[in-house]
Amino acid sequence: MKHSTFKQLALCGLLLAGTSAALADSKGPMVPPLPKYQQECAACHMAYPPGMLPAASWTRMMGSLNKHYGTDASLDEMSVREISGWLKANAGTYKRVSEEPPQDRITKSAWFLRKHNEREVPPAVWKRAAVGSASNCAACHTNAAQGSFSERDIKIPR
Repeated sequence: MKHSTFKQLALCGLLLAGTSAALADSKGPMVPPLPKYQQECAACHMAYPPGMLPAASWTRMMGSLNKHYGTDASLDEMSVREISGWLKANAGTYKRVSEEPPQDRITKSAWFLRKHNEREVPPAVWKRAAVGSASNCAACHTNAAQGSFSERDIKIPR
C-alpha cells in the first residue's frame, strides 16, 4: 500500500471514529433505548435522548419524580434505580451539554435556545396547534422518536 493511501485511510478512520463518538454522544440514536425508560417516560411525553442533558440534571429529575414539572410521575424504587443508572451512563458529556440548564429543562438550555432562535423558529411557530410547545420535538423533527434531530429531517407544521 502506498504511504499516501495509508495516510488517507488512517485520517478517514480517525474522522469517522470522531464523528461516530460525537453522534452517539450528541444525538442519542446510537444509544440503545432502555425499555423501562421508554415504557415509563414515553407514556406521557417523548422519551428524550439522555444525551440532551448532563448527568446532574437527570439525577435531580429522577430524584424528584413526585413533582415532575407539576405532575406526580413517581416510580417504584427498582425502576428509579434502573432508569437513573441508564440516564447517568448515557447523559450528555460533550461541551454544549456540560452546563445544567435552568430547571433542568432541555428547552431552556443554551444549546437549545441557540438552535431554535427567533430567526430559525419564529415565536408564532410554537403557538401552532400542531406544535404546542418547544418540548414537542416530534412536531418538527420527523425522526425525533428515533433520537435523530438532523436538520434535513425538519418539517415545520403549518
